[in-house]
Parts: sequence; C-alpha cells; structure tokens
Amino acid sequence: MAPPAEGGKSNPASFYIMMLLIIVVFYFFMIRPQVRKQKEMRNFRSALKKGDKVITTGGIYGKINNISENIITIDVGNNVIIKVDKNAILKDNSDLQTQQK
Repeated sequence: MAPPAEGGKSNPASFYIMMLLIIVVFYFFMIRPQVRKQKEMRNFRSALKKGDKVITTGGIYGKINNISENIITIDVGNNVIIKVDKNAILKDNSDLQTQQK
C-alpha cells in the first residue's frame, strides 16, 4: 500500500512565478499606459502657444491670450478673460472637431 499524498503542500517556486506574472500584467496594462498618457499631456501643455483653442478640465472653451510659467489667460468670448493653471488645460479644440466628423 502506498502512503496517502499530502494535498496541503505546493511548490514555492510556482507562487513566485505567479506573483511575477501578476506584476508584469499590472505594469503593461495599467502603469505603462498611464505613464504614456501623462507624458503626452506634459508635451501638449509645453507646446501651447498664443491663439490656440483649448478646453479646460472644467469644460470651459476658449482661446489662449497669454502664457506665463504656470498660469494661462484664456479669452472665453465677449472680452472675458480668465486665468487658469496650466495643468487645468485638458485638450485642444481640434481633437473635438475631428471626432465629430
């Protein structure tokens, strides 16, 4: 007769392989795309210039009137000019126009 097999023990190497696999999946599906998106936004914000049409994170549409280090003044129409933080600029108006077509 053979001794009964112990079902409670497993190979510790398989545990480490599974943990490594989970970390790799998180990196490629969550961390890497987020870093890429942040880099694109940083490049977009650094390339802004006077006269660009933009949309803020609050949903305000306007045209850039002046750019300083961290503050952008936006003309929102009828000579109404507001100051917003550079990080509040979400995208430009051309993205919206291409999506509607």
